Amino acid sequence: MRPVTLCFLVKDNKILLAKKKRSLSGFNVAIDKWNGVGGKVDVGESIEEAAIREMGEEIGVKTTEQHLERVGNIEFHFKDKPEWNQHMHIFLVRNWDGEPKESEEMLPKWYTHNEIPFDEMWADDKYWLPAVLTGKKVEGKFCFDNEGKNIDEHDIREI
Repeated sequence: MRPVTLCFLVKDNKILLAKKKRSLSGFNVAIDKWNGVGGKVDVGESIEEAAIREMGEEIGVKTTEQHLERVGNIEFHFKDKPEWNQHMHIFLVRNWDGEPKESEEMLPKWYTHNEIPFDEMWADDKYWLPAVLTGKKVEGKFCFDNEGKNIDEHDIREI
């Protein structure tokens, strides 16, 4: 199962989401969805190193490992596309250098917690992101069909 990272910058009761404009890895079903920033872990790279690298590449901010707050681990299984299966490591980031900016891949935008556009995000996000934003940690598994459009089954729990 491919390890991936997902980071959410948070400040003043707001969360930074980024709309995927294009895919560099061929994972095209993510295009036009709002999400955190992150991506795959390269060979020889730690989960934390990948999270930091992806934030720099996707929205132009820098942070350090000490500012990555690990808040979850979720496995994603894709019935129709098993090559998309991934183990996602989720982080909140409260301290960083630089202002988030648009890249060729991502368009960042700040949202208050009650404005989060769940209908324009992955279907699983509404099951776990609200808990993370209230200070809880989560783990679980989601099984998708129809190339990630429908949740077949899921198990998410606070830890």
